[in-house]
Amino acid sequence: MLNSIHISQFVQFLFDREDLAEKAAQIIQAILESRSPRLSNISHRMRGNPDANYKAIQRFLGQVDPREALARLFQEEAPFVIADPTEIPRPQAKKTAYVGTLKDGKTKGFWLLMLATPFRGRAIPCGFVTYSSRTIAEGVTSRNQEHDRAFQSIKDLVGERPLVLDREFSYLSLLENFVAEKMNFVIRLNLGSHPPLLINTEGRRVELTIAPGETAVYPQLYYRGQVLVNVIGTWKKGFRKPLWVMTNLAPEKGLEIYQARVKIEESFRDLKSLLHLDKIVNKKQSNMEKMVALLLIAYAIGLLVGESLRDHLYASSEQAPARISGQQEPAHKSKHWKLYSGLFVLLKQKITLTHQALEQIILAVQRAFACLVLGDVRCYV
Repeated sequence: MLNSIHISQFVQFLFDREDLAEKAAQIIQAILESRSPRLSNISHRMRGNPDANYKAIQRFLGQVDPREALARLFQEEAPFVIADPTEIPRPQAKKTAYVGTLKDGKTKGFWLLMLATPFRGRAIPCGFVTYSSRTIAEGVTSRNQEHDRAFQSIKDLVGERPLVLDREFSYLSLLENFVAEKMNFVIRLNLGSHPPLLINTEGRRVELTIAPGETAVYPQLYYRGQVLVNVIGTWKKGFRKPLWVMTNLAPEKGLEIYQARVKIEESFRDLKSLLHLDKIVNKKQSNMEKMVALLLIAYAIGLLVGESLRDHLYASSEQAPARISGQQEPAHKSKHWKLYSGLFVLLKQKITLTHQALEQIILAVQRAFACLVLGDVRCYV
């Protein structure tokens, strides 16, 4: 199946030089086939001698930065941008310069903060930064500054779209930066054991209260007495705690947007379980980040192809074959459609299609990918 995708037809839109695009396509093809970010695994899946392939990958990483290509996957018409960090454990990497200690205070590893736009229950990556307790200490920086570095990298692309963030981004300096840059945000409140100070426009402290099954709105509050936000909470039946969200948008809109944030968590699951992102082992941080970028590009291509295959195989006969539904899911889906992600269908399932049907599917996805990179996602029909 993977041999029928013609990865070069996708990658040509991401790299300006034809020779680099062809080499990138070979590496990305091998990433999908090996389902691994490790150079040794990738080199064995490429044509020719594995040792020569290993050196060719290293030369490629020295010539080009795939992170620039990854940025081209930003969806111009995305309704919002998601940012979320995930831990990448490296328990054996005691001497690797960019590896520090994770949240548990024991496990070796680093953090990957990924930026993405939503797509059909998953998310398409468009950027990231990596950092660890060690790089922060040695660089005289902080976690908050690393977060700001990531957001600054896509500030012009984001425009008026809100950034959707989880509780670890619930801190004052970040909100102040967003206000200064005139950026919209939707952030889950971190109440914890020490809830933040919230003051109304009359100068009185506000305690957030809500009952199970209810939704409560607190407009025009000053977060820590400094930044004006709207706060909304909802406590769904069956949940132990309510969900509180703060935003500079209308509170109901902010809650609706935040509840779609789970998409990036689903993508992390696919990246770790299907492409083994958490097994990356490069010694140099720059090379590690370049390989992460290539892996994320491979994921995006695999996701788009897999979603089209999933529609073709498991949507009802009313769903036109060989088409991509863009943000919209098919109206009628079988139970199998709901069970599997597109990437799982592509990489793990044995698929039998006629040559003509497969060719139509791949061609449709190639056109959609071109529109995504060139900024006209209306081609997703």
